[in-house]
Amino acid sequence: MKTADRPYIFFELTNSVCSTCLEKIEAKIVFQDERVYLLKNCLKHGREKVLISTDIEYFKLSRSFLKPGQLPLRFNTETKFGCPYDCGLCPDHEQHSCLTLIEVTDKCNLECPVCYAESGPNAGAHRSLELIDFMLDELVKNEGEPDVVQISGGEPTIHPQFFDILDLARSKPIRHLMVNTNGVKIARDRDFCARLATYMPGFEVYLQFDGLRKETYTELRGEDLTAVRHKALAHLNEFDIATTLVVTLARGLNDDEIGEIIEFALKQPCVRGVTFQPIQAEGRVLGFDPVDRLTLAEVRQKILQQSKVFSDDDIIPVPCHPDCIAMAYAIKIDDKVVPLSGVIGSDVLLKEAGNTIQYESDPAVRAKIFELFSLGKTTGTVSHAIGDLLCCLPKLEFPSELSYKNIFRIIIMEFLDKYNFDVRSVKRTCVHIVHPDGRIIPFDTYNMFYRSNLDVKALSRHQVEQKI
Repeated sequence: MKTADRPYIFFELTNSVCSTCLEKIEAKIVFQDERVYLLKNCLKHGREKVLISTDIEYFKLSRSFLKPGQLPLRFNTETKFGCPYDCGLCPDHEQHSCLTLIEVTDKCNLECPVCYAESGPNAGAHRSLELIDFMLDELVKNEGEPDVVQISGGEPTIHPQFFDILDLARSKPIRHLMVNTNGVKIARDRDFCARLATYMPGFEVYLQFDGLRKETYTELRGEDLTAVRHKALAHLNEFDIATTLVVTLARGLNDDEIGEIIEFALKQPCVRGVTFQPIQAEGRVLGFDPVDRLTLAEVRQKILQQSKVFSDDDIIPVPCHPDCIAMAYAIKIDDKVVPLSGVIGSDVLLKEAGNTIQYESDPAVRAKIFELFSLGKTTGTVSHAIGDLLCCLPKLEFPSELSYKNIFRIIIMEFLDKYNFDVRSVKRTCVHIVHPDGRIIPFDTYNMFYRSNLDVKALSRHQVEQKI
């Protein structure tokens, strides 16, 4: 008698966690019905099936788009119980901090239904300047010259010593400083925005911007913030403060606005790009369906469907963490947008580039862009590569010096949570957060294990005892 086939193709084995007890368990990654799933089985709480990609070919591509991890200058904790119970960073983590958050307050002037940190007007407290100084110093000990630091919260702009915090951060050897904000203060206080402009260059506003419809904000933020967002952008444009729009995406709510958001962003002089973040099942997020979650691959597909700016070759995995970050880069000159990701070449990104979250600051990538836009030595005409690239724009003149104002980037950043958690993947994550005790912890595991009073050591000890 002929045996039946399994309903899926088994691709690889990894470790995940049970979404109920958070104990580490084995998990299969399988291909089924043109999708990629994580199959888990906790002996206490049963089986789970989690959607992790809607594009098998892109998923396999991300597995090949790898580069050696970059070590921090030091590690903060020992490897004792195994990932994810030793965060700090421990020596078993594969990647340094490309982008690091410093949370300066638990408080916020909003109480968003999707807040991963459960911030609000009555939450927690502001952190002291002394503690923030300590947290920054601990990061510098790890990184020497941190690439990108985000001052975050809660809502950092409501901290009573906000500008003292920025001055403090400016006194450290940080290459690029960001403020992660909901924009309320910027919208309501023009003088506040004018003072922000004094921190340029090397400074950027990471502005929460979920869409163009009031329904989107009512669902995600608890109130209509469309006017607030537009007023904040008006002030940021007025003072020419580099800005990234950060879009929290929810299936069936604002995932049909992706193309409109990109077009809107391209018309804002201050905007350097858009970051799309599918909702992470942490904090206040309720009613989450792990089989119908919005994934990085699906956001990528929707960008290609809804926008004419980028093609399939332009939105590529970020080599330091290809599972969870994809990016597309372009040069914006007046009303023309020229995609660059595919032209730069994967060899440069994989072998030469350093910080792959902020490619435009990397010497190898800047050299490649300069090569693309430089004049030919013998003919005095545009080089062959850029000539091919701009064949449809023959009158386009590139500025004599590459400026951050000419950069436009799309980033898709998917965070791991208790459903899609993958130990293999989290070991590579380069987006970290500084714990008040000085440990540098991956953003994904921080929200799962280290933000609350969860006893991680007890979890890990229990697992060790179970194996004995």
